[in-house]
Amino acid sequence: MDLSNKSAVVTGGGSGIGRSTCIALAKAGARVFVGDINLAGGEAVAAEIRAAGGKAEALFLDITKDAAIKSFADGVHAAVSHADIVVNAAGWDIIEPFVKNTPEYWDKIMAINFMGPVKVTRAFLDGMIEAKGGKIVNISSDAGRGGSSGETVYAGAKGGVIAFTKSLAREMARYAINVNCVCPGPTDTPLFATQPEKMQQALIGAIPFRRLGKPEEVADAVVFFASSRSSFITGQVISVSGGLTMMG
Repeated sequence: MDLSNKSAVVTGGGSGIGRSTCIALAKAGARVFVGDINLAGGEAVAAEIRAAGGKAEALFLDITKDAAIKSFADGVHAAVSHADIVVNAAGWDIIEPFVKNTPEYWDKIMAINFMGPVKVTRAFLDGMIEAKGGKIVNISSDAGRGGSSGETVYAGAKGGVIAFTKSLAREMARYAINVNCVCPGPTDTPLFATQPEKMQQALIGAIPFRRLGKPEEVADAVVFFASSRSSFITGQVISVSGGLTMMG
């Protein structure tokens, strides 16, 4: 898949699925803007891409702060006229029973996992509309498709991302902007490693392939949606979960 002369924005690009997505997009030829609240992590990813002959730069991004989103978008637009590809990969979760959740936990879950993608997408949409084309890829979760014990509000936020994807796809079709969604299952990321060992093993045991997903496997699906090979696909959701959830 050739993404030469394309500019790509990736949130949460400093680690996990976001990192693998940045690397995969750069290997396909895109100029990648790595957005992350951990700027050092983002810079390390950008340096890795450049060392391999790709094009990348890192910019600070806190998707829970409007001013930080604007500053990030301004930085991207100072370098390129518009983003051809926007990947909303940043996410956060802690597994615990719903009855133990605090209102502060709910607010953080929703700010990062739902409103973050909404606001980042809006920051780049005008340029895409003016260019009459673009690719938006949202990273949701299979928790948002089938529910997940201990992740109730997270699942609600990720379900919201799926609905947001489908609705925005309908509105943006007239501008030839594709909007699609990738739903990872349990994946070998730093975030997953923070979960209790018992929970990790239970999830692995529930996956038909009996292993965690690899961030690169999720990134492959993202690159497909970011490429011309998905030109007639919009408003769709694909699970990369080893068969954990087999949705119709």
